[in-house]
Parts: sequence; structure tokens; C-alpha cells
Amino acid sequence: MSVVHETRIGPLHLEASEHGLTLLGFSPVDGDTPRGAAAEETLDLARREIDAYLDGTLREFTVPVDLSGHPAWDRRVLDELRSVGYGDTVSYGELAAAVGLGPADARRVGGAMARNPVAIVVPCHRVVGADGNLTGYAGGLERKRTLLDLEARDRVLF
Repeated sequence: MSVVHETRIGPLHLEASEHGLTLLGFSPVDGDTPRGAAAEETLDLARREIDAYLDGTLREFTVPVDLSGHPAWDRRVLDELRSVGYGDTVSYGELAAAVGLGPADARRVGGAMARNPVAIVVPCHRVVGADGNLTGYAGGLERKRTLLDLEARDRVLF
């Protein structure tokens, strides 16, 4: 069963294994995931870091992530996505190129983003269309805009 963490952007559903966070989602999930002490520690850390991130005091998550239950292709894309820094964005095509694919494979990258089980921590909200426009997000485009605005609010432009 997932833990519901109430935040200023709405409820977030969290799950963890003994190896790391396995879910940070916007919708409840079915199932009952048994948790041990390490998983409980991960959930506590995740809640603290999410709150600090949403308060604007955390830029980089340290909570461990466990993607072992996901296909290797998705893990490859999501691992690369973790390198996109706070306040930065990347297009689907740029992300495809970063994992060794051509621009025509942007949809394939989009599929991996759609299956991202740990939104925000693995920052799929930082992926935008080639023209810079916001595109699909499991939490909705309004929430995606909120997260991007949060990250941009303390940027200094020269």
C-alpha cells in the first residue's frame, strides 16, 4: 500500500523497497508492498526532501531510487534524465541524443517518461517539446508548470 504525502501541489503517493524509492506518483496505486525498516527510512527521507524541494530549499534529491523492477531501456533514459539540473530543461530529442538515439526516437524517450515511477525525484517535468512548449505530464500540465516555475523563481538572468 502506498503512503499518501499531502503537499502544496496535492497528494503524492509514495512507495519504497529496501533499496530505495519505487514510487512517487500523483494517483493511488493498487497493491500491497511490504516494507521493512530501510523502506520506512527511505519514505521518511523522501517526505522531508519533497517538502524542502517544494519550499525551494532543496535542489538535488539524495533519496535512493529503486528502478530495478523496470525495463533496462526505461532505466537508461531515466538515469540520463537525473543529470538534467535544477532549473534546466531538455527536449525529448536532446534526451534521445544523450542516450545515443536520433531525434526521430523522441517518442521512444517520451514513452520512458510516461512510465517514470518516481516523478519529481527523477525530474521528467524538466522535459519539454522541441519548441520549448510544455508537453504531457502524469501530474498534469498545470503541475508541470508549477514545478518549472518553482525552479526558475530564483534564477538570475543577465
